[in-house]
Amino acid sequence: MANTGKPSRPLLGAHMSIAGEVGEALTRGKQVDCECIQIFTKSSRQWASKPFTKEEIETFKRNRVETGIATVIAHDSYLVNLGAPDEAMRLKSVKGFIDELHRCEALGVPILVTHPGAHVGSGIENGIKTIAKSIDQAHAASKGFKVRIALEITAGQGSTLGHTFEQMAQIFDAVVENERLRLCFDTEHAFAAGYDIRTAEGYENTFGELDKFVGLKNLAAFHLNDSIKDFHSRVDRHQHIGKGFIGLDPFRRLLNDPRFFGLPMCLETPKGPELKEDIENLATLRSLFAN
Repeated sequence: MANTGKPSRPLLGAHMSIAGEVGEALTRGKQVDCECIQIFTKSSRQWASKPFTKEEIETFKRNRVETGIATVIAHDSYLVNLGAPDEAMRLKSVKGFIDELHRCEALGVPILVTHPGAHVGSGIENGIKTIAKSIDQAHAASKGFKVRIALEITAGQGSTLGHTFEQMAQIFDAVVENERLRLCFDTEHAFAAGYDIRTAEGYENTFGELDKFVGLKNLAAFHLNDSIKDFHSRVDRHQHIGKGFIGLDPFRRLLNDPRFFGLPMCLETPKGPELKEDIENLATLRSLFAN
């Protein structure tokens, strides 16, 4: 059979710590047999960060080659709120977010995943306008960059936006350079937000609706997480694969869906320093792929 050049299988991995220095995330990923990884480019709970040194960047790129983990995505700091109604907080968030785009570009990481933001009482419409304004500013400060922003589906906790595909579409439409935007699908967040992917019909309806509002072509990454809380809880709580309320069947469908072959699918499940939970979860996921 001729090689069509299309990926023939899912690409599985996990979020890896950058403790020590950023290149060590790749070494950790290799230890647990990741084919892709997600990283923070700096501490997820601090605003300040030192720029990468030339040596850190070179080590990261060398480790990428030596481990064979070519696909790396990043997640931004949890402190960033691109939808903040308080202008000082919004500008601080935009500045920090732009710094993360620069850090991704320096490492050659093509996707920066972010939660769209929270309106903090200003209302959905105002929140969407504020998020779009912030993304426009980030895009203006990163002209010519290869890295793309991927907005992550949220669980809808508190005043967070992006928990419906319609809201995502409104954000995309409000962003000037929206051809630069991508989407990240988190299984737990979607389930908590009210997308019931547990049945074959619910799975097809979910991705049909996503295609209608945002377009499957804009999907850049997946987060694979089961849920500690039951359906439509609007609570962001990740559980090990098959151990939560989502169960194994939706992951089996996802892993065998050729529309998503080749896209990075990263675990964000709880784990200890030995990473044995990642090994177990990856083994479970691989057992679901029909080959």
